[in-house]
Amino acid sequence: MNPQAPVYVRAEDDAWLTVVYYHFHAWRGRRPFWAGLFTLLGGFPIAYFPYADLRLGNVSLAMATTGGAGALIIGVLLITLGLALWFQQTIRVFAGVASILLALVSLPVSNLGGFGIGFVCALVGGALALSWAPGQPADEAQAGQQPAPVGLVKPEATAGTQGTQGMPGIQGFPGPRETETARATETTAHADGGRNSAG
Repeated sequence: MNPQAPVYVRAEDDAWLTVVYYHFHAWRGRRPFWAGLFTLLGGFPIAYFPYADLRLGNVSLAMATTGGAGALIIGVLLITLGLALWFQQTIRVFAGVASILLALVSLPVSNLGGFGIGFVCALVGGALALSWAPGQPADEAQAGQQPAPVGLVKPEATAGTQGTQGMPGIQGFPGPRETETARATETTAHADGGRNSAG
């Protein structure tokens, strides 16, 4: 989603097809559309090929396997996950992991994952679902406080960086507080009568 994309405002002379396109474009930008589409498309060949028959003249080629029910379940689950990615964006991490695992399981169960077509589509859809993050509108991004870069320090930030011992603080970092000494080793060795020396 591009948070800086202009918002479509309908003009009076716009055709209905233009309005539908812009509304679909806005709907698509708020959800992992491509992840759902690839996951959805990956489910069809995985569910279809174990039940398909190919006829060449009088010869019938059946691609049915013993795992036909398993292939159907995997295909239906992938189709469901693809639709869920479109309408429930909050489960995108679960749906991404589940679609990758189902694609891997489809290799031995469903004719090498629908002859590789469904396998690759489900893997790509799962990866896209895991990597998708909702965009943030430009107004909210500018309203948030952004930290200053390390090399650039405001003049008021350097005021008061002098420690109590007269040591100046490093640029951008405050000096020691009033309760701290300049060198920590002076207080930790033999502190409170204890012996903490290493040698």
